[in-house]
Amino acid sequence: MKKVTLLTLAFFVSLSASAFADQIAKGQTASCDNAKAITVEVAKVEPATDAKNFGHTSNDRGTASLVVWKSSNFTTVPLTLGPNDSNATFVGADHGLTGIEQRGENGRAKVVLTHQPEFSRGDSIGDISGLVKITNTGVIPVTVSCN
Repeated sequence: MKKVTLLTLAFFVSLSASAFADQIAKGQTASCDNAKAITVEVAKVEPATDAKNFGHTSNDRGTASLVVWKSSNFTTVPLTLGPNDSNATFVGADHGLTGIEQRGENGRAKVVLTHQPEFSRGDSIGDISGLVKITNTGVIPVTVSCN
């Protein structure tokens, strides 16, 4: 009886300590429970570059839209990854009329949420302890890895 109990306990410990990665499509949800870090990465989708479709494509220019729900403080936080978005195109095209300097850095394709137990602000990512659910609200697939 002791061997069965010991083996069962070892099995559950290995499951709870193991990390997993899951790709989620529009409307799907991935969950992480007591993760030390959560990596969220958008799938690489090339944006439409022709003048007719620029900014109005069915693939949302490769931008991922997500909602992160945390059980630690029962908050929901929006998260957007836009690896193809850059202000250089729009600021450069206006020939300086907006007065905004051209920076040219694209958005991020990947973000890592880390465990911050001392973080107390309830409306931000903060502490990811407990159950964290990430729902894809956009059209681009996203990979979620719980570590």
